[in-house]
Amino acid sequence: MAELKEADAAQLHQEDVDIKRGAAGDASSVGDQTADQTAKNEAASDSDSKPSTTTPERHISIHTKLEGLEMLVDLNGAGRKSCPLCPEEKFKACYSHKLRRHLQNLHWKVYVEFEGQRMCICHLPCRNLKPSLSGDQASGRHVAHYHCVVCSVTIARKTDMISHLKRHVNKGETEASYSGNSDAQIEEPAPSGQAFEIMKELGTNVQLLPNHTTPQKSDTYFNRKMKTNRQLVFCSLAVLAEERNPLECLDAFGATGIMGLQWAKHLRNAVKVTITDISDTCVKMIKENCELNNMRVDGSSRAPRGPDGAAGDVKGVPIATVEVAKMDANVIMHLRPFDYIHLDPYGTAVNYLDAAFRNVRNLGIISVTSTDTGSLYSKSPNVTLRHYGCHIVRTEYYKELAARMVVATVARAAARCNKGIEVLLAVALEHFVLVVVRVLRGPTQADESAKKLRKLVHCQWCEERVFLKQGNMRDDTLPCNCHGSLPGRTAVQLGPLWCGPLFNTGFLRRMLSAAVQHSMDDIQPLVKTLICESECTTLKFLVHGSSALTNQVECGVVIKTPQSGEESGPADQTGKRKTGEESGNVVKKLKSDASLEHPPFYYSIHRHSIRGMNMPKLNKFLQYLTEAGFRVGRTHFDPTGVRTDATLEQFKSVLTKYSVPTYSTATANATQMSTSVEKTI
Repeated sequence: MAELKEADAAQLHQEDVDIKRGAAGDASSVGDQTADQTAKNEAASDSDSKPSTTTPERHISIHTKLEGLEMLVDLNGAGRKSCPLCPEEKFKACYSHKLRRHLQNLHWKVYVEFEGQRMCICHLPCRNLKPSLSGDQASGRHVAHYHCVVCSVTIARKTDMISHLKRHVNKGETEASYSGNSDAQIEEPAPSGQAFEIMKELGTNVQLLPNHTTPQKSDTYFNRKMKTNRQLVFCSLAVLAEERNPLECLDAFGATGIMGLQWAKHLRNAVKVTITDISDTCVKMIKENCELNNMRVDGSSRAPRGPDGAAGDVKGVPIATVEVAKMDANVIMHLRPFDYIHLDPYGTAVNYLDAAFRNVRNLGIISVTSTDTGSLYSKSPNVTLRHYGCHIVRTEYYKELAARMVVATVARAAARCNKGIEVLLAVALEHFVLVVVRVLRGPTQADESAKKLRKLVHCQWCEERVFLKQGNMRDDTLPCNCHGSLPGRTAVQLGPLWCGPLFNTGFLRRMLSAAVQHSMDDIQPLVKTLICESECTTLKFLVHGSSALTNQVECGVVIKTPQSGEESGPADQTGKRKTGEESGNVVKKLKSDASLEHPPFYYSIHRHSIRGMNMPKLNKFLQYLTEAGFRVGRTHFDPTGVRTDATLEQFKSVLTKYSVPTYSTATANATQMSTSVEKTI
């Protein structure tokens, strides 16, 4: 406080000196000062009209080392000194040795660290007064707190600050706003006058607005955690591009345009990308991102610019052409046909399925991403019934239940347009469910898909489940006897759900080849797991190495590499649609690609563990089930789940057979210890 008073006095003295110098100056200098002041006022008015992009000053409680905290006060000087992080009424001025101990023990000892920045506890009146017991705000007291290094918010408890920082990490906000490095990138003003940051993913640059992480309040929403979803969608499009090209593909909800730009940048002339969004801000941002990646916007005369913003420095022609349209997704899907459509709205996608199947071409692909986990995971049953027309309850296999519910909704939307579907991929990861289906035209295909929508009978006691056959009643359907041994009703009907397979093995193999070709290392383990899950196998890696030369066997799967794909025959470069006998041959080939259907659903080994027994290791247990004659495989829905064609009773019998009682293990250990002690004596 004393230093602040001295600083104020020095500032007033300097102002007096400036005033005297200005009065003693000549008229020209006065005119120059007036002009300078006018320019400063204009600059200030401009800065008020535009948002500031400068980095705020770091709070005095945030330091990297203890020396930085001690430098706030001259501890080497004589006299009493006040604490810079405590008010006068809390900590009175004292000598240097006592103040040093105070800074170390009270402020530095309880710091919270984040990326090298240490947030010390602060006792200054930065927060509102905590009201007293009588509710009087004026007679309250100040609360000690921490200043967040990312968003500058003040939080009282240390554990709450740690949780707050973890939420920043989960959102991808890991850069401290008070960066002490001189190499930190400073945000540049965008052409629209707003601050932005440039993010690079899969070789594609996109500029993001500061509020891109809040979906309901942002102008252009971008989710870093959906990278896996974007790569899976890209691989599915790359597989379709190998079958026929050029493809007309649609990214119906562009936002920043990251997905459509990745398609155009890596697949080039094989695709004709159309990106749409209903927001003016998003459309403008998509066009700027196209210029940032050296792509020409269809119908735009503006030249592409590089990452530095200079339009004239780009050499050569644009690498691709992207069509950007400000239009509702339902409208553009009703107006134009497409070969590939991706739907990724905020929440459920059921409002856009009818329009998507209206004009999609035969043997085209539709990918649907649903993020309404509240209704998918049976947290809001009334919303589930309203959106998907299904009745579900919380089960151990709730993720696969959600995936089958989305596929059933997609199949019903396709059947209304006299189209059938073939499920190529159904994934439930983190906070989204991704479903990729191929469209098969004709009422016969629609009828075949509709026959795979069935009710599921689920036992609420033992969680046994089985699909109802057509024309079958619920009595004596479940293999368990819970309805006879327990009073009341134990079984419920769920659905209707999709009872067919969720994966196409041949399509997944080609997706893995595309992931290897485009260096997508993040999703290759996931695709390999999906291939093993589709075949319901637990084969280990037979050959592992580079996939650039010949066929390779990974996870029991023969993968076609780009070189082997060229030897199989030239691709159709005409871009014409196959009709008649050619179309029928393609459908037969697709059916031959699909392997033996995998068993529906899975059992969690922890859910059905036996009390007082030590279970075998998961890999050992899978081996025991295989030796018993059952099909066994892991699942991506649950790391402890086992997908098998065995019933729950058979599953438990094998688990009981190879489980060891807990007390026998303890007795054996005690016997070994006693034997060793006797030998020592």
